[in-house]
Parts: sequence; C-alpha cells; structure tokens
Amino acid sequence: MLSTVLSAGLAGIDGFVVSVECDAQERLEGFDIVGLPDMAIREAKERVRTASYNSGFRFPFWKLTVNLAPADRKKEGSGFDVAILAGILRCSGIIHHQVDLSRVCLIGELSLSGEIRGVRGALSMCVAAKEAGLTEIFVPAVNAREAAAVEGIKVYPLTDMRALVDHFNGVSFIQPVEMDRSAFADAVLSSAVDFADVRGQAMAKRAMEIAAAGGHNILLIGPPGTGKSMLAKRLPTILPPLTFDEAIETTKVHSVAGTLPEEQSLLSARPFRAPHHTMSAVSLVGGGANPTPGEVSLAHNGVLFLDELPEFPKTVTDTLRQPLEDRRVTITRASGRVTFPCSFMLVGAMNPCRCGYFGHPTKPCTCSPHDVKRYISRISGPLLDRIDIEVELPSLSYDELAVNVAPAESSAAVRERVIRARRFAASRMREEKGIFCNAQLDAARIRKYCVADEAATAMLRSAYDRMGLSARGYDRIMRLARTIADLAESELILAPHIAEAIQLRSLDRKYWS
Repeated sequence: MLSTVLSAGLAGIDGFVVSVECDAQERLEGFDIVGLPDMAIREAKERVRTASYNSGFRFPFWKLTVNLAPADRKKEGSGFDVAILAGILRCSGIIHHQVDLSRVCLIGELSLSGEIRGVRGALSMCVAAKEAGLTEIFVPAVNAREAAAVEGIKVYPLTDMRALVDHFNGVSFIQPVEMDRSAFADAVLSSAVDFADVRGQAMAKRAMEIAAAGGHNILLIGPPGTGKSMLAKRLPTILPPLTFDEAIETTKVHSVAGTLPEEQSLLSARPFRAPHHTMSAVSLVGGGANPTPGEVSLAHNGVLFLDELPEFPKTVTDTLRQPLEDRRVTITRASGRVTFPCSFMLVGAMNPCRCGYFGHPTKPCTCSPHDVKRYISRISGPLLDRIDIEVELPSLSYDELAVNVAPAESSAAVRERVIRARRFAASRMREEKGIFCNAQLDAARIRKYCVADEAATAMLRSAYDRMGLSARGYDRIMRLARTIADLAESELILAPHIAEAIQLRSLDRKYWS
C-alpha cells in the first residue's frame, strides 16, 4: 500500500513543499526514512510509533518505508512527524483511503502522548504551501495565528493526532483560524517609549530625523549620560510603520530563528536589536552547522544598535561591511547555501575615548593621546565609510534637564514629517524597483535624482576641494542633502541642504584624521 501526503521544510527563511511517500508491505517488520533526513527526522520513528499507540491507533507491524521527496534536498527539523504518521495511518486504513489529501499540507512535531508541539518557520512553510497551490494547511495550535497571516489558504490548528484523524474521517471537524488585520493595524502605532522623553540634544534629534527619513546609518559620539542610548531606542518610533508585506517578511525571519513570541501572529513594530559587545561574528551575521539568522537579519526592516561600538572586536564589526552594502547575507556550508535578508539601519554609539571624557568642558580625560587614537582606530575605515551621519552629543546643562522645561516634540510629530519625506522621495523614484530610501541610491541614481542649484553646486565644489573629499564622500553628502531636501519637500537641492549635509559628515575629521 502506498500513500502520499504533503508537508513542508525550510531553506533559510523560505519554505518548500515536501512529498512524504509512505509505503507499507506485509512482510518482516521494519521502519526506514530516506530522502536526506537529519538526525531529528531519523529519530521520528520512535516518536511516531509511540504517539500512534498513545493516541489509540494500531501501528502496523509491516515493512514501512518513508521517502521525503525531493530526495536530493536536505530535510531538517521535527516538523515532518505529523505527515509521516498520517501517511502510515492512511496506509493501514485508519485514515480512510477515499479522503483527498492532494491539496493539504501537514506540519507539526509529535510528543509521545500524541499531542502536537510547535515548530519553527510555520509562516514560511504556509507561504510555500500557498505558492504550491495547496488550499489547506494543518499546523500546531501554537503556530496557527502566525500561519493565519497568509491569505488564500485555510489554516487549521492541531492539538493532537486524534483530532486530525477524526477531522479527515468526518467524525468531528477542526475550525480554521483567521487573522484580524484590524488588530495588526492598531498594534502598529503603539509604543512604550517616545522622543519627548529625551531632553535637549536638538542637533542629535534632527540628525535622527534625517536618518529615519533617508534610511541612513548614523554614529552617535559623546560622553556617558548624554542620551545616546535613549535616542537610539526611540528611533523605531519615528520610522514609518511596517507595511503588511514588510511585517510578513520580518516575521518569517523571527519565526525561523525561534524568537517570535507565542502570543503574536505578526510582528507589528519594527525590530530593534541591541546585541552585547561580547558577541561573535556568527551571532552577528548568522551561520552555524544548520545556518540560522544572526542579529543583522533579526533587525531586518528595523534598527541594529551597537552600543559602545569600539568595544566590539574589529573582526566582528568588519563582517558588517557586506551586509550593509548588499542588504542580504549568504551563508555557504557543505550541505548548501542559504540567504537571509538584512535591510536594516545601523546605529552606533560610542564614547570619544576609553574613559569617555576626551574634549569634555569640565571633566578631565585620563587617556593619553595615544590611548585616544588607539580607541578610536578600533572602528575601521571601511565600516566608517558606510555610516552616512556622524553627530556629537554634548553634555547637558542643568537648565535642559530641569523639570519645568517644556516637553520636547513627540515621536508622532516627527514620524509624520518622516513619512511625508519618504512619500515625497517615493513619488520621485516610482519607476525604481528595490529602492525604498535615499540611502540605497548608487552613483548613477545620485546623478539622476540629486539635482542641485548653482549655489549648492558652488558650495559643494568649495567643500570638496577644502576638505579633500573622496568620491565616496561626495556621494554620501549628496544622498544626505537629497534627504534633507525631501524633508523640506524641495525637488532641487539648495545651498542650506548641502551645508547641513556637510556638517553631519565632518566628525570623522575631528576624531579619525
């Protein structure tokens, strides 16, 4: 007797449909699983056998062969358990043969009691099932809300194997789960922090607004206690809300990594990742024997915050160079190659020296000039070249911190200006594919979209000669000036826009020259 049911596996953050072919022959007992299974799938034999007994089903004493097709693609994880047992039960007639499972996908891990446990990547698998033309998918109950975010396919929550068999045999039916999109829209705008919490630092706030409007990477430099971390943590509150497609893509990454909260079906807020400086390069960019997403991918469509940037090993921070350029990470192993998306904004924060008080007006710096230079040089030139904005945060005065000071501008007000600027830029670049913000403009698009008037051109020419700018430095200033012009809703880049862009690009000469 041969039976075929469908399941799904993972390759990176993308799913693919797997045909689980079960053959049962009435001869000497045996149980083999083939089709490039990993150890977790090989161990499924004992889980499946015991779960069948404890669910009240007779497990056949036959020669069982299970093939996971396509057989040349490696399969990983425990999510095939339900499909394997369903195929065997169909061979033995416990699930009726006339039941049509040709457009049904089964996903889930079995416990020994027959209950069904959650798996990673349910959203990616559901997307793959829909793209393959399947109309129904059965997933563990803890993954049902996540999978229900995919439209055009019915999602059924599974609690145990008995309920699945009864559903197929028409004894009792499982009700599908649907997602409430209005709840997603309401959750997008909620946040526990606000820009109004930050006192003073008007220039740094302006720099953060420009960074958000253009998707630029930013470096904050200043002594301890000046608000660098506060500003970084509030950057997601002034970014445009996640679109539904962005939420799907971001949730897929977190689902595969196993970091998606159980009570959430979709991530509604832009990710904010702040790893510790003791992390490894693999933790940052992803990898491992079975490649998993790193922090750069978990920050996809959000913010990656590296506090105390010089404290990170240089070998770790230098791995950011390629992800910042390509906005994706490709990891190659002997078993294959996977690609993770990583389109994020980098926010770095650092003290000007190891003690933190180099250049402070009142507190003396205890570092020697050599120590200052060595500390600053831990940030490599190639990484610094990929940071568009550098801003210095001075120490706050008492008057700026006083309780009776008028409240600062809220995140909602700043976000409205950022959204208007992005819409203004989008209308100009509507024919471009894959370009969503000014930070992504290459040299050819800079020439096309960054048009300056005569006064602005003269100012930039003077700054280019006076400051000895490189071609990359010229491009960065033009991208910044284009964003500043977008905030002013100006099609032409004017002299004040160039002047502000130059000001936001001058700190490297103070600290690194």
